[in-house]
Amino acid sequence: MYGMRGAGARTSAMVLGAALLIAGCSSSGDKDDPEDSSGARITQQPKGTDPFWVNPAGNAAQQVAAYEKAGKKTDAEQIRKIAEQPTGEWIGPENPEQEARGFTEAAEKADRTALLVLYNIPHRDCGQYSQGGAADGNAYRSWIDGVAAGIGDRPATVILEPDAVLHLVDGCTQDEFHEERYDLLGGAIDKLKSLKNTKVYLDAGNAGWGHPDQIFEPLKWAGVERADGFSVNVSNFYSTSDSIAYGKQLSEKVGGKHFVIDTSRNGKGPYTEGKADERWCNPPGRALGETPTTKTADALVDAYVWVKRPGESDGECKGGPKAGEWWPAYALKLAQASGT
Repeated sequence: MYGMRGAGARTSAMVLGAALLIAGCSSSGDKDDPEDSSGARITQQPKGTDPFWVNPAGNAAQQVAAYEKAGKKTDAEQIRKIAEQPTGEWIGPENPEQEARGFTEAAEKADRTALLVLYNIPHRDCGQYSQGGAADGNAYRSWIDGVAAGIGDRPATVILEPDAVLHLVDGCTQDEFHEERYDLLGGAIDKLKSLKNTKVYLDAGNAGWGHPDQIFEPLKWAGVERADGFSVNVSNFYSTSDSIAYGKQLSEKVGGKHFVIDTSRNGKGPYTEGKADERWCNPPGRALGETPTTKTADALVDAYVWVKRPGESDGECKGGPKAGEWWPAYALKLAQASGT
């Protein structure tokens, strides 16, 4: 359901472009960067409150530049609300080492931490809009090895496999794949935690799917106690307060682990109309949530992060393009609804 950017070639091109861009400029500060190739004059956020890297060549930055070129200054400033916030970089299936290296090198040169999303587990998304993933367990292990090699000793925060544990609990993933999935997730945590400066948060669902009692043991079986913590509300719309309550209940059951919350699109909470099983997919009337920061409302919450990239489609529903594709009209509505 998460809409990762599917085309490996397109992803790699953007990664390399961003890495080269940052390598040649002085974006470690918080001022406009004249060498920003998007033409949108994208800035980094203050490191003290938001240590994550803003990609100055992302879709939102390119949209800002396009609107400015077309004389649509008001729309450009709305999309800038997205373009100047760090969002998760979803590593594609084809060139994990190259992509992870490109993002982490660019982030390091900007004196920030890369926020990476790994979403390639075999039998991903149970055949829904974001179906796919690695061909088998060995392919997934090789992919994780590539990601780890690309990160190296550079700072990175990893959101590991949105929905992977949840779909073991809700019956979406067939029983025959459960044992392997637990093994793959645990192996991924161990591999990534062997790196010098990498934090790992295993995805743990959201405040609206069920109760923490249903998922805490599966999270333990997947190795959450060896991770830095877990993530909640990825690509979803539940309020920050509800997400904190859910996360704190879950934390009590997994050794007091900390967690991060995806606040990218939760500014007006979840959509409650239409078909219940598609309320999560490109819902109308939503808004951007709290901007990414490590200054949160609770000591157990390490950060508010934008894991989902606002403006990218959830899938071909409600008039949207394919999962992961940039949708300018939806991005603009999210920004407009969020106020100033």
